[in-house]
Amino acid sequence: MAKRYKQFSSKNRDRFTRTGEEIDYKNYTVLQKMCTSQGKIFSRKRSGNTAKHQREVKQAIKRARFMALLPYVGQ
Repeated sequence: MAKRYKQFSSKNRDRFTRTGEEIDYKNYTVLQKMCTSQGKIFSRKRSGNTAKHQREVKQAIKRARFMALLPYVGQ
């Protein structure tokens, strides 16, 4: 009996792969969704990002914080 492999469904892939959004420090509304109310960055497991996208999100959040678009601590 041959094994059947499931294809990835769209809900299993991360939001940036699914929607085609670009990760940019100027798009702070998207970056706010990747942080808790206290300003901490969600883990990969919680956000569902791939490793590559998680690194890009981390760098974009740090840049947005430096440019004062996002707070360092909770609001």
